[in-house]
Amino acid sequence: MPVVHSATAPRFTIGELARRTGLPVKTIRFYSDEGLLPPTDRTHAGYRLYDAQAMARLELVKTLRELGLGLPEVERALAGQASVADLAAVHVDALDEQIRRLRLRRSVLRAVAKRGSELEEVKLMNKLASMSDEERRRLIDEFWAEMVEGLDVHQEFYDRMRSAKPELPEDPSAEQLEAWIEFAELVQDPDFRALIRRMSEQHSAARERGESMAPADQPDYTTLFTRANEALAAGLAPDSPEGRALADELFNASAGERDASDVLYRREVLERFAQGGDPRAERYWQLLAIINGWPPIPTQAPAVRWLIEAMRATID
Repeated sequence: MPVVHSATAPRFTIGELARRTGLPVKTIRFYSDEGLLPPTDRTHAGYRLYDAQAMARLELVKTLRELGLGLPEVERALAGQASVADLAAVHVDALDEQIRRLRLRRSVLRAVAKRGSELEEVKLMNKLASMSDEERRRLIDEFWAEMVEGLDVHQEFYDRMRSAKPELPEDPSAEQLEAWIEFAELVQDPDFRALIRRMSEQHSAARERGESMAPADQPDYTTLFTRANEALAAGLAPDSPEGRALADELFNASAGERDASDVLYRREVLERFAQGGDPRAERYWQLLAIINGWPPIPTQAPAVRWLIEAMRATID
């Protein structure tokens, strides 16, 4: 139907509005029925007609809808009950939350695709990804409380352990979300919990034997790992003189009042060191670093294996 001209201004039919705006006739009719686009006039046959102002109003409705505002919000804006700026601010907040949830879903789906997860695991992963900051902190507090329950541990040492909490930023990356899912699964894994509990029990037993187990009295592992890596790079064997010397340093640093040459003592230290060097214990801190945006923690697994063999060489 063509444009209808009145004595003062042109009038447009719904079909003409559709051609000019690219909106379906059905959509324009719906907006008109809902009161968002009142007709300017009607023909003698009752067909709705719209003027240039109505067309501009329709373009605004189209824009607001494309930005995701609901019909009630559009109606409020058109009625002057709320400014477009205010509605936009509210909608930005809603979109931010929607984006956050979509990122969570994407991370879960990416992890599902990577692992080939079954339905029950998918449910668990989605639950973990959706946890709040408070729930994440509580999970770690409960984990460490169970690890030391009923044991005589050095409080400063374990306070350090439990103080490192996973703190996802407001806009976490996919890598951080995936790291959190893996971290949460790790601290709930029965085998990992058993490993950390055994380490805590050995820590407690060492204190009962008179070892302080204070952080300040422990070996400088950073320096030891650096030197072990240098020895590895140089092709030195763990039972070389250099390897045995490093092992002796490690034993002497932990001895306190005990005889560092005692075989029983050395076996106890070796067992503690081997458990502490478990790849899962290292992974715990690597995942925390990713989640919290800390500098990456490189693996020390080769250095740990080399030192373990060096320590064994001094005992066998």
